[in-house]
Amino acid sequence: MGIQYKDYYEILGVSRDAKPDEIRKAYRKLAKQYHPDVSKEKDAEEKYKEINEAYEVLKDPEKRQKYDTLGMNWQNGQDFTPPPGWQHVEFNGDMGGFSDFFQTIFGGGSRGGFGGFQDIFGGNGYRQPVRKDTEVSVTLSLEDAIRGGVHNFVINGASGKRTLKVNLPKGITEGSRIRLPGKSDSGGDIYMEIHIAPHKVFEVNESDLTREIKVPVYDAVLGKDIAVGTLDGEVMIKMPPGIQDGQKLRIRGKGIPKRDGSNGDLYVRVKVEIPKHLTSKQKTLWEELAKLG
Repeated sequence: MGIQYKDYYEILGVSRDAKPDEIRKAYRKLAKQYHPDVSKEKDAEEKYKEINEAYEVLKDPEKRQKYDTLGMNWQNGQDFTPPPGWQHVEFNGDMGGFSDFFQTIFGGGSRGGFGGFQDIFGGNGYRQPVRKDTEVSVTLSLEDAIRGGVHNFVINGASGKRTLKVNLPKGITEGSRIRLPGKSDSGGDIYMEIHIAPHKVFEVNESDLTREIKVPVYDAVLGKDIAVGTLDGEVMIKMPPGIQDGQKLRIRGKGIPKRDGSNGDLYVRVKVEIPKHLTSKQKTLWEELAKLG
């Protein structure tokens, strides 16, 4: 039986020694480009089917190995007669709808469906909805981000609002992405981007925190041990003499927990308070200090 040889590597634009990741990336790019709902090319649907057929073979190590044994001496579109016995090589699943080349090499199967591509095409060649990934953004309080655990999020989808129960790791940081496999309305994945709401005390920078402490000018000049509130209670730190307005003091390990078990740091930004109202005695003392330089 004469049929046309299909070079699946050429169809996907990858080399014969391409890694699975390369094959998957090439497939996704081409499938998006030639999807009949997107592409305006008149042969987009046929091209799309061809791309999916190539991926069906090259993504599967067993199918790919069988295909590779045919050798590298055939060209895409060239008349091809399979070696004896190839007509009897079969794989599980329905293979109807693929090319004669595919069905000759990998078995006839039933005409009832597209095997691994039932999520893309129907058994008679009609397209079914393609699984699409969804991007959503959610906002957590700092305390919830640090605590982690199970949280319920309400998201908007094609079928309206619905609630997702998500188990978050402890110490999740601003901009982190969580993948929820198969949770989109179309059966694709949901990629959830996490944002942390502004906090009334702490500023957040990845795993580090910053807070402001107001200190009287004389404490800034003379230095003093001061109490600083952290996420898990107060700690005492030594403020050196002559500290300047806006200068930061670092408290190690009092920031946000990291996934490796360590913690970020807490930075204390000093705000020196200048007295607005002076008694006559205070004013005299300041004047004397001014004279001393």
